[in-house]
Amino acid sequence: MTSTDSAQNAPAKTPAKDPWELPDVSGLIVGVLGGTGDQGRGLAYRFARAGQKVIIGSRAADRARTAADELGLGVEGAENAECARRSDVVIVAVPWEGHGKTLEALREELSGKLVIDCVNPLGFDKQGAYALKPEEGSAAEQAAALLPDSRVTAAFHHLSAVLLQNPDIEEIDTDVMVLGEKRADTDVVQALAARVPGMRGVFAGRLRNAHQVESLVANLISVNRRYKAHAGLRVTDV
Repeated sequence: MTSTDSAQNAPAKTPAKDPWELPDVSGLIVGVLGGTGDQGRGLAYRFARAGQKVIIGSRAADRARTAADELGLGVEGAENAECARRSDVVIVAVPWEGHGKTLEALREELSGKLVIDCVNPLGFDKQGAYALKPEEGSAAEQAAALLPDSRVTAAFHHLSAVLLQNPDIEEIDTDVMVLGEKRADTDVVQALAARVPGMRGVFAGRLRNAHQVESLVANLISVNRRYKAHAGLRVTDV
């Protein structure tokens, strides 16, 4: 057999997947645990405004329903467990102090779900914000340890709650660092980020790299205080 024959009979190579080819996520129900807080409320507003079905979760169902009514846009409010059960994708936006206990209590309801952890373990003193390092390495890795039957990712750490909640702002000009173990899951998170005008999701590694992404929020807080801004991030040349 000639080299030409070998080339003709060789199996065709599968084209490399376009890194920016993302799935359609418009039909997914997005739940936001901690949706009555500033960050969770802001994310709920932006996704609802983009056309997603959104459910706000809280420890108290009445607080969740009040927050949902204030947001409008078809947002619903429910107790955390119900929010987790009814949602396809669940964003964890609870305070760091309650992160572990909240997820541990919802292990069954979050089984099989795509979970997006956006919690930043931070401490504050007279010198400002500083990063904390959980025993597991990061908030996202703690979530993965507590939710072995869930598909845990990390994203939406560096967003200004002030900008997210401002109805006069049409676009959120920022990139979102997305971390996770499976491309199918991070692709969904990137696609959700892309639903918000001005926002782009960028794959940033596996969950073992989540600590430095979470920690960078302390630096952004310092930037914002010095320059009286609401700084975000942009990744260049991609």
